[in-house]
Amino acid sequence: MTDGPVYRNRAEAGARLADRLARFAHRNVVVLALPRGGVPVAEVIANRLDAPLDVYVVRKVGAPGNPEYGLGAVGEGGTILLDRARVEELGLGPHDLDDEVHRQLQEVESRLRRFRAGREPVPVEGTIVILVDDGVATGGTARAAVRALRMRRPQRLVLAVAVASSQAYDALASEVDEIVCPCIPLNFFAVGEWYRDFSEVTDEQVVAILARHPPPLAGTVGRG
Repeated sequence: MTDGPVYRNRAEAGARLADRLARFAHRNVVVLALPRGGVPVAEVIANRLDAPLDVYVVRKVGAPGNPEYGLGAVGEGGTILLDRARVEELGLGPHDLDDEVHRQLQEVESRLRRFRAGREPVPVEGTIVILVDDGVATGGTARAAVRALRMRRPQRLVLAVAVASSQAYDALASEVDEIVCPCIPLNFFAVGEWYRDFSEVTDEQVVAILARHPPPLAGTVGRG
């Protein structure tokens, strides 16, 4: 498809995605960003769609002694999703992951407190949720977020990512109602290679972006 950067920065990626999501403007939409890199992308989309913006935090649950080998994930609200087949493959018992799950749940809550700075989460039940990230390589984090969000009963779940490997795109397409991705390179090594500026997004930047998007008044988002 291409052999070099296709976006100047995350703001341009957000603009490209917003073009493809324009049909959702002024509807019952909530834009959720996977922090930290997805937040500046999602802000552009939320502005264009006139939609509330929030973060959705998930953490991988790694195998004992091999934290990079994912056995599942946890999300806000105490959501726990474990890959039972992988767990059984390693011969682990029903409580062998309790400590790791607890640690990751604590990390989720710590990050949410830091990012939201006391604000209430935007309700998603009955809404069209657009979940945003700056790119996906394996898709593990996005998949965990999608599965956790399903439990919160959105009306429709749309995944919007600026760039994805073909393998991740194919795997995620079956998990959501719709996937929007302008760039699916044939040769994919890392998300950052498709951006000229892929500088780190800091916690402080996430907090500042969310502060520009106060949560909607109670009852204005959700059912209906």
